[in-house]
Amino acid sequence: MSLRVFALCATLLSVPLHCVEAQENRVVRFNIVKSDLSVPGKEVVQVRVDFGPGLSAPNHRHPGEEVAFVLEGTIEYKLQGREAVTLKAGQALAIPAGVPHSAKNVGNDKASELATYIVKKGAPLVEPVK
Repeated sequence: MSLRVFALCATLLSVPLHCVEAQENRVVRFNIVKSDLSVPGKEVVQVRVDFGPGLSAPNHRHPGEEVAFVLEGTIEYKLQGREAVTLKAGQALAIPAGVPHSAKNVGNDKASELATYIVKKGAPLVEPVK
């Protein structure tokens, strides 16, 4: 594990974080938090997703709402039934429950998003869609 990744883990000790060294040719997910909510049967899940240049998360859906916040780089989101939207660092997108979508790093450098989900407790977070 690189010193940079170790420093990130040390900085974020207040929340559970699965530390994996990001590589430019992969999509890497960092699990940040998973917690019950005051709404019965719902939980919040938050992850950071790092995309190498040109890489994508293929078409999928979630059992609840997602808010995707771009931390760095440029990511193109394609939601079924909508035109593609390209977001840069500091911009966000709400993705309705069950809507198939994909995300792709369309920049020349690494891109990262902070994805926050309000989902059915215990349901699989990601369901691939053809």
